[in-house]
Amino acid sequence: MRRSLDFLLRNAGYAVERWPDGETFLKGVSREARGCVLLDIRMVGIDGLEVQARMAREGLDFPVIMLTGHGDVPLSVRAMKAGAVDFLEKPCDREKLLQAIRNGFGYLHDRETRAEQQLLAKTRIAGLTERERQVLDGLACGYPNKTIAFDLGISVRTVEVYRANLMSKLDLTNFADTLRIAFAAGLGSDDAWQRTYRIATKRGLAPVRAAASGVFHDR
Repeated sequence: MRRSLDFLLRNAGYAVERWPDGETFLKGVSREARGCVLLDIRMVGIDGLEVQARMAREGLDFPVIMLTGHGDVPLSVRAMKAGAVDFLEKPCDREKLLQAIRNGFGYLHDRETRAEQQLLAKTRIAGLTERERQVLDGLACGYPNKTIAFDLGISVRTVEVYRANLMSKLDLTNFADTLRIAFAAGLGSDDAWQRTYRIATKRGLAPVRAAASGVFHDR
């Protein structure tokens, strides 16, 4: 089976690295490698699901395509829920296998693109003041200016000023683009906002920041 897959994939233009079992793969694969992993659910030694689980625990973030035998569909569903990009029943149809490989590399490309966008977004918002970032976070949560003002303990007019300032610093005139950057940078968590600001507000505590000269309210 491994030899036939090796032959098929090499003929399709892929570089192929074969491993005798899951344990050897986990010990020997480079974390710097870029590629997809074809796993058989039922292998000698540890099975495909255990290999997939250990990959996740050990930070081996490769797209996984699971190969299954007839009757292994429930196990395949578990593999998909654990992050596999596809599963194929053996014997594999050539075109379905190649499409699954293409999907795996597409997933890699999308993930790398998302990582680049996240880094760029975080770099851009790093130039904002703490209060501007808080206002951007509130906007990304979908809150109106009045709610942001109440939770941060500042006036609505001040929120409007911070909003204008942060968009100017980000060199943006479109609010939708502003939100895209906020989301890419990981802002916009309603739960985090409520834990950080709303609970404090309910307790009667205004958000404060520490300064060299003491603690002050940023109003």
